[in-house]
Amino acid sequence: MDNQRNLLLAVALSGLLILGWDMAMRVFYPQASISAPTEEVEPAAGTSAAAAPGTSVVAADLPEGVVPAAGPVNLDAALESPLRVAIDAPRVAGSINLVGARIDDIVLKDHRQTVDEESGPVRLFAPDGTPDQYFAEFGFLANADRLPADTLWAADNPTLTVDTPVTLTHTDANGFAYSIKFSIDENYMISAVQTVSNTGENAAVIQPFSLINRTSANASNDEFIVHAGPVGVFGGTIDEENNYDDLAEISTYKPEGAASWLGFTDRYWLSALVPGDGSADASFRSLGNDLYRTDVIYDAVTLPAGQAITQTTNLFAGAKESGVLDQYEDSGIDDFGLAISWGWFWFLEKPLLLLLKTLFDFVGNFGVAIVLLTLIIRGLLFPIAQKQFASMAAMKAVQPKMKAIQDRYKDDKQKQQQEIMKLYKDEKVNPLAGCLPLLIQIPIFFALYKVLILAIEMRHKPLVDFWIKDLSAPDPWTILNLFGLLPFEVSGFLGIGVLAILLGVTMWLTFKLNPSAMDPVQQQIFNFMPWILMFVMAPFAAGLLLYWVTSNILTLAQQSYLYSKHPQLRAAAEKEKAEKERAKALEDQSKGEA
Repeated sequence: MDNQRNLLLAVALSGLLILGWDMAMRVFYPQASISAPTEEVEPAAGTSAAAAPGTSVVAADLPEGVVPAAGPVNLDAALESPLRVAIDAPRVAGSINLVGARIDDIVLKDHRQTVDEESGPVRLFAPDGTPDQYFAEFGFLANADRLPADTLWAADNPTLTVDTPVTLTHTDANGFAYSIKFSIDENYMISAVQTVSNTGENAAVIQPFSLINRTSANASNDEFIVHAGPVGVFGGTIDEENNYDDLAEISTYKPEGAASWLGFTDRYWLSALVPGDGSADASFRSLGNDLYRTDVIYDAVTLPAGQAITQTTNLFAGAKESGVLDQYEDSGIDDFGLAISWGWFWFLEKPLLLLLKTLFDFVGNFGVAIVLLTLIIRGLLFPIAQKQFASMAAMKAVQPKMKAIQDRYKDDKQKQQQEIMKLYKDEKVNPLAGCLPLLIQIPIFFALYKVLILAIEMRHKPLVDFWIKDLSAPDPWTILNLFGLLPFEVSGFLGIGVLAILLGVTMWLTFKLNPSAMDPVQQQIFNFMPWILMFVMAPFAAGLLLYWVTSNILTLAQQSYLYSKHPQLRAAAEKEKAEKERAKALEDQSKGEA
């Protein structure tokens, strides 16, 4: 009766685990965080989706000078303005707004919005007032007066390319001649060289500044293993402590130490300012209504009449591709590669990602690359598994002697422990040898898990085109949509797909292959645990499930081989299991007779 009650309790707790896991996944791993950004949607008349720009006037550290958007701005209409300089680089397209010298139109040529090849490139930057506003601005303070954000600049070239820089110029009524020279490289870095010439009669106090302004409405969710929100390196230390909610609560955040770079990060995308030479104030702030800003304001310089000063700031606006970030780090941007949330095991994760990319380049399919990577990892860990099984076999061999010692010294625990330790030494058995291999594997498997989560290279990469078109998204073929025959998607723990089923089956087979000496209730729990895991893992990215299924299959093969090399281990476990079943039967029989 007790066993039945315990089993029912275990089943009930398992059901709560499934429901609780699904709720947790919706909070910490929402679908939007592993899918492509949504396409631009024109706000309906009368909505307040873009009312936030009314609060986008720069804060007290920058004097007034912004002309807020009057209301929601249509993206297409904003980009059709003739007052724009086109951007056409190998991996970036867009335009610079001549009103305000803003880079507010950036799309990434190599990354689509969705798996549909006609969905168009990912849009990173969008003009002020649009629902997804996100832009960089470069400006000046002269005698504490901000050059107005609606200043109209003149351009010397119609298009910014890798080979053709563009210089914007403006001269104000006070005799200050301003210029901003933009250049772009072959990836995602834009250089802005800001110059002020004092053509007046009196000295002036000048401060160049740059900023990034964005809404959090289209941002990735900040998760336990993937940070989204303010990020930067200050005083040689990565700072990613605050998400958007935290910043909204504290209003202004100024990390300690000089800024190497700072900006905003999503799961796959990054915008960052890289200050040039000279002392500068760098901070993050909330502007209200889901708007946030990071800025770099250089220290004031007294500029005599007839003199000029120049300040350079770089802007990164693009995808968080590990190889590209590392190239910029090698060129002098401190710890730029840490824009990817590697965490504690970065020294394992980065080599694993490099190996995964190498395998992908070799086979041309990311799913196959994941399978090959799993094979390599399990192959490298096979000697550890061998040692683990050998230790298990040795421990089984000394069990009779250990039992005798326990019976002999059952009233003297100290003496019992001394004799057992002496037995281990005489028989050359290490009781921890079976545990240490597992501890060694934990950081490796966690590192691989993070690589599969963080790697933008896996985004929108198919396993097979007719089934899994995006390894970074959940398996689309589920039981409830008849494995893709019905035209709808099933999310959450009910989205049991082909890979989730294979995960449950292979996990069940590994448990069955491993002889167990557990009591019947524990045995029942382990019998349905694989099916619980099937529900738990269903919402995860298909690439992760592919890894776990492959790993389970390799575990089956490994266990079969190692049991063949250590038959005494299987025989001892089967004998112990039979003895427990016999004892249980005798106990039930005696209860029945009573």
